[in-house]
Amino acid sequence: MKRIAILLSAIAIMSACKQQEDENIITRSNIQLESDQMTPEALWAMGRIGSYNVSPDGSRLAYQVSYYSVEENRSNTVLYVCPVCCDSVATKSSVLGSSPAEMLGLGSDPVWLSDDRLAFASKGEVWTMSANGKGRKQLTHTDGEVEGFLFSPDQKRVILVKQVPYHDIIQERPADLPKSTGRVVNDLMYRHWDHYVESIPHPFVLDLEMGEERDILEGQPYECPMEPFGGIEQLAWSPDSKFIAFTCRTKTGLNYSISTDSDIFLYNVESGNLDDTKNLCKGGIEFGVVPDEGLAYHTDNMLNPTKTLKDQAINKKSIDYNVGYDQNPKFSPDGRYVAWTSMERDGYEADRLRLCVYDLQQGTKQYVTETFDSNVDDFCWASDSKTLYFLGVWHATENLYRTNLNGEVKQLSNYQADFGSLQMVPSPKGETEGAGVSLLLERHDYMHPADLYLGSVLGDSPAELSQLTHENDHILSQMAAGSSEARWIKTTTGEPMHYWIIKPPHFDPNKKYPTLLFCEGGPQSPVSQFWSYRWNFMIMAAQGYVVIAPNRHGLPGFGLAWQEEISGDWTGQCMQDYLAAIDDAAENLPYVDRDRMGAVGASFGGFSVYYLAGHHEGRFKCFIAHDGAFNLEAMYTETEENWFSNWEYDDAYWNKDRTARAAKTYDNSPHRFVDKWDTPILCIHGEKDYRINATQGMSAFNAARMRGIEAQLLIFPDENHWVLKPQNGILWQRTYFAWLDRWLKDSPKED
Repeated sequence: MKRIAILLSAIAIMSACKQQEDENIITRSNIQLESDQMTPEALWAMGRIGSYNVSPDGSRLAYQVSYYSVEENRSNTVLYVCPVCCDSVATKSSVLGSSPAEMLGLGSDPVWLSDDRLAFASKGEVWTMSANGKGRKQLTHTDGEVEGFLFSPDQKRVILVKQVPYHDIIQERPADLPKSTGRVVNDLMYRHWDHYVESIPHPFVLDLEMGEERDILEGQPYECPMEPFGGIEQLAWSPDSKFIAFTCRTKTGLNYSISTDSDIFLYNVESGNLDDTKNLCKGGIEFGVVPDEGLAYHTDNMLNPTKTLKDQAINKKSIDYNVGYDQNPKFSPDGRYVAWTSMERDGYEADRLRLCVYDLQQGTKQYVTETFDSNVDDFCWASDSKTLYFLGVWHATENLYRTNLNGEVKQLSNYQADFGSLQMVPSPKGETEGAGVSLLLERHDYMHPADLYLGSVLGDSPAELSQLTHENDHILSQMAAGSSEARWIKTTTGEPMHYWIIKPPHFDPNKKYPTLLFCEGGPQSPVSQFWSYRWNFMIMAAQGYVVIAPNRHGLPGFGLAWQEEISGDWTGQCMQDYLAAIDDAAENLPYVDRDRMGAVGASFGGFSVYYLAGHHEGRFKCFIAHDGAFNLEAMYTETEENWFSNWEYDDAYWNKDRTARAAKTYDNSPHRFVDKWDTPILCIHGEKDYRINATQGMSAFNAARMRGIEAQLLIFPDENHWVLKPQNGILWQRTYFAWLDRWLKDSPKED
């Protein structure tokens, strides 16, 4: 990847910002490929589009792109502005392609303060600048503590997310032992995802006129946003700037570790009193108050929390409050409603995400996507405050839908692609009867990384798309793309099952290709048209592999009943589905070489690989498991979010009266079948993975070698459940394909 000190076109901008004067800026790569094959280096040369925002008049788009340097083993994020034309849906919207995007310099999370001024984040501070990148001004001075920000509509205040010390779980180090490294732990949730919990995020409201800030949750031991993935999207300003809706789970320690019960709270900015804050999910009760009815399961029967949680979930129908995940509130433009995504059941992190709308005038709520039997993954309000647009997965693609306050859902797109996020494009004239709307959408698929599109919607007609960004066209144009197609088969239950077939570039139907069974994680993550910088189907196909990717039982997009089949049955129907898919491919796709098949997967997919290694009956010639669970009894108490194992395993392993499904789960743990392993296996794990501890991958590798089976272990001391550093990512890809090539590659066979 080419590295330059400072772009000549941005010297004036950069010199205005002292923190960037001497820093090497990683920008768009000019990589030249030696062939038309995608390589790991080409994958890491691609720019990754992130946060974006449309100007108030709808004419310009600001967005961020992250660029990586493998040589320097780091990345930076750059801001761009480009024009958008969206005068009317009656004439198809399009980007002004003759005017390329202008790079404004380093920064992230761009937000328009006016039609010609932006706010953005850089090195833990909030800055402002003009839309041409000039006049940069540092707004906050926190020693780099800002993790997220959100301006009030009147721009008199801004929410700042910052960490505050937290020592309720891990004791503070003694003052006279500052160099001690030990941690005294008193309760659960002492570490989360990839870090020990010695601080938590809190939202602060900064008054820009007075220069004073206030911690909304001062003195409270609760997170906002929620760890480990929550961001500023978990807070929202009311249109009149008088209220903040925020997401919070008012639990700590053991209660936190077994519960997904988070709520939406309404905070009065003028009073600044947390006692005035109301819980919108639980009947408007005050912040921190626990209702008498229905919440006993947080403290009762801790030795068997799962049974109690599920019984309460089943019997809570008459209770007038939500007990599952509630998060990501958004006010309607007129300020009357607050909408958020809501799960019904406590302890079930993969429950169906519904769209809940709360009427602030009436104090009532309703669910407006009940006829959509899948998840609402992102949403936005229309300007009429009566219509909402949302993204959801159905039959293995993520498309655009619309609903109203009556819950009437309409599908507006049907692309073989995924939309990852959306945002309403403002119209200077406002929406009128019969006029259309414009949406900004991030879109990707198996052969294309994320780009931004303008979606024009007129009535019930399908959305028309215009591509706004072409971030990686200069790299993609050098590559031969593979292709993907859907296939439906019958499972062993007689139900129809969808799977994707991903074919190599220059595909020759007369050849036999080595073939990979892809095992998805989650276990409730859809196998839709995702783009990944590790589990990337385009690069797998480019290396000459056919990929079979089943949407087995347990995945969303095929109805809640299909999805819920997997909980408490990890080694049952879902494993039969894997085998049904690969057997169908071997028998009915003439280009699949049944003598050169492998199985690969991460997380639950890694667990699947470990299980299949003892149950594949000679189908596969090699396996790759990344961050997979190997010993479920150990995993039950090793993982940090205990609600997961409570729900998925159906019961604690130590309970003598555990359910039959739980007994089956533990009896069929992969580690119990190592005596049947007979096939080479590569185990990959990160030592900072606290979701599935690295001991799981090490144990699997050790067991294989002690059995005399060919095996490799790729261990990353500095990575979590993912692989994020550039050189580690390259090593991951090289090791992955070297292992596959070693066991599956020889000269292609002719029919």
